[in-house]
Amino acid sequence: MSEPPAYRIEDLAHLSGATVRTIRAYQDRGLLPKPERRGRANVYGDAHLERLRRIGDLLERGYTLASIKELLDAWDAGRGLGGILGLVAEVDGPWSDERTGRVTRADLVERFGGGPDDAAVEDAVELGVLEPVPGAPDTFLVPSPQLLAVAAELHASGVPLRAILTHLREVRAQVEHLAGRFLDFTTEHVFRPYLDHAPTEEEAERAAALVRRLRPLAQQTVDAELARAMRLLAVRNLRRHLGEVTGGAPAGAAAEARAAVELPAATVDAVRELVGPDGVGAFVAAAAEREVRARAMDGLAERHRA
Repeated sequence: MSEPPAYRIEDLAHLSGATVRTIRAYQDRGLLPKPERRGRANVYGDAHLERLRRIGDLLERGYTLASIKELLDAWDAGRGLGGILGLVAEVDGPWSDERTGRVTRADLVERFGGGPDDAAVEDAVELGVLEPVPGAPDTFLVPSPQLLAVAAELHASGVPLRAILTHLREVRAQVEHLAGRFLDFTTEHVFRPYLDHAPTEEEAERAAALVRRLRPLAQQTVDAELARAMRLLAVRNLRRHLGEVTGGAPAGAAAEARAAVELPAATVDAVRELVGPDGVGAFVAAAAEREVRARAMDGLAERHRA
């Protein structure tokens, strides 16, 4: 009987497409089993090669290294990827069709006109716009190439990098709030029967199928509402600025209805501390509109259930 294949780490790197440093980094993080010791040499087998290829495939599909470790640990424990693990994988997997990209520091300098510096790169890593590649300090994974392209286009249009990153933080906070509302909404009205007990294999598979069906709805809802809001606010903003230039409201522009609302002083102070004195009005208006929309969604769900 022939001996199973045995690879040196350099051979494994060549066959898998990973670097030697990446392989060692995966071992340190528990993603890759340690090699077998034969005499004075460390040797790897086909199981190591298959594991590296599986890690690479999951990275390309958008999984984080932490998520990959959880999936591989479950696989090693013999639980497979069905049932509850399948549900976890469905939820933890990519929520868009966008493919992960790669970029080097040199690429960033070229795309941003020599703008990105170490501080900007660190901020981008903190925000998850870039993810360091183990063993390759000048190479980064790009979970959303579209987001990076938007940043490059804004920078080319004259927006400073620091302003772009600050804006992203603000947008992300609001989008995460919307995502939380959507999850609360669907948990209450769709997934509650699957979450009040340990689901069976069949129930977990049904829940995973529901996730696949409902996943696009969140983005479709945000896309539609963002388009509506952008048109409304862009027109309003244009009219206001034209009015400032011409010394009055432009022809055909209706005056915005305003009403004075008395708020508790403690509430105003808390909002002022959070967003600054210039942002109090906008914050209160946005919070009120968000609550109205949330109640409208709840009302629609109640009518559907009735």
